[in-house]
Amino acid sequence: MWPDGPQSTASSPRCVKGASCSHYIGPVATAEQTPLECHEVTKVFGVNLATARALLANGCDRQQVLDETGCLVAVQGATFSVQRGETFVVMGLSGSGKSTLIRCLSRLIEPTSGTVKIDGAPISELDDQELRELRRKRLSMVFQHFGLFPHRKVIDNVAFGLEIQGASKADRYERALEVLSVVGLGGWADHFPQQLSGGMQQRVGLARALCVEPEILFFDEPFSALDPLIRRDMQDELLSLQARMQRTLVFITHDFHEALKLGDRIAIMKDGEFVQVGTPEQIVSAPADDYVREFTEDAPKTKVITVGSVMRPLDGAAPSGEPVGVDAVLEDVLARLLADPAALGVVDDRGDVVGVVDRERVADLLGESSRAGAARADRAAEQP
Repeated sequence: MWPDGPQSTASSPRCVKGASCSHYIGPVATAEQTPLECHEVTKVFGVNLATARALLANGCDRQQVLDETGCLVAVQGATFSVQRGETFVVMGLSGSGKSTLIRCLSRLIEPTSGTVKIDGAPISELDDQELRELRRKRLSMVFQHFGLFPHRKVIDNVAFGLEIQGASKADRYERALEVLSVVGLGGWADHFPQQLSGGMQQRVGLARALCVEPEILFFDEPFSALDPLIRRDMQDELLSLQARMQRTLVFITHDFHEALKLGDRIAIMKDGEFVQVGTPEQIVSAPADDYVREFTEDAPKTKVITVGSVMRPLDGAAPSGEPVGVDAVLEDVLARLLADPAALGVVDDRGDVVGVVDRERVADLLGESSRAGAARADRAAEQP
């Protein structure tokens, strides 16, 4: 079945069985190509764009541009790339520009400036027909609002992308049933969306996105409207699917805990700009500024920070006892450190001892976080 199968690396165009491919855009990506690249993408809303861009080029900030031109800088200078199989999370508060950015990536919104490349090809050079084919066959997007057709059964909602590609009914139904099984809705194909719970409807939306075998998936706060338990289940479902699919994912959220759980890397946005980009561990252990630090204050640090980042160099003989891996998170070793004050050896991928971790070092790390949080609370209390 497709969701567990390997990705194609052929250099010739790929067609969906039974679909018309007369307008298929370009070759399938090769392993050497970067699936998604974004360079200095900026989006400004307003009529006085030339002046706004000139002010930005001269170093003016978002508020100055708004005051002088009436133009809103929604995204400014976004630069990043996403590798095959990577989940790149863009996180920020409402109004930070994250949803505008993800729409620029597929040209649902035209960027004011900058370049977006998919498999090395700038999508700004595509005409309308080529852009439609790109969206139909190589990209998929999942929104917060499910957008299901209420008059169509679940199977027809899931198969809609293949239908507009021209796939035969038998072929698209076969594929839709496979994907419904993957997202845990194998017995719901003949139901209508209103007969499903909110979480089940979001699974239908996810299945619809997966059905066309996209190389890149964009998620714009897809779980925000769900209750906490269903939201957690959907996060787990996405992690499980990604472990098998190894697709390129860009995920938008305003929930930092969700970002930590899902992201291989996280970009934190504020006022249209990236404040910090890094792995969850880098974000939590070394926040770039107070804005990022506020998000990390209540983060489950022991679930994110690895032993390798807190270990001390090996000085003398390696400790006795079972060592721990350099990539293990602190949560995995806390019980042992609490039960026995002796240091633990830390080994690399080859099994060589590269350092030690002890109770004192971990306590210092967690204590620093607590003291920093208390200091911020004291400063906030002193403000009028």
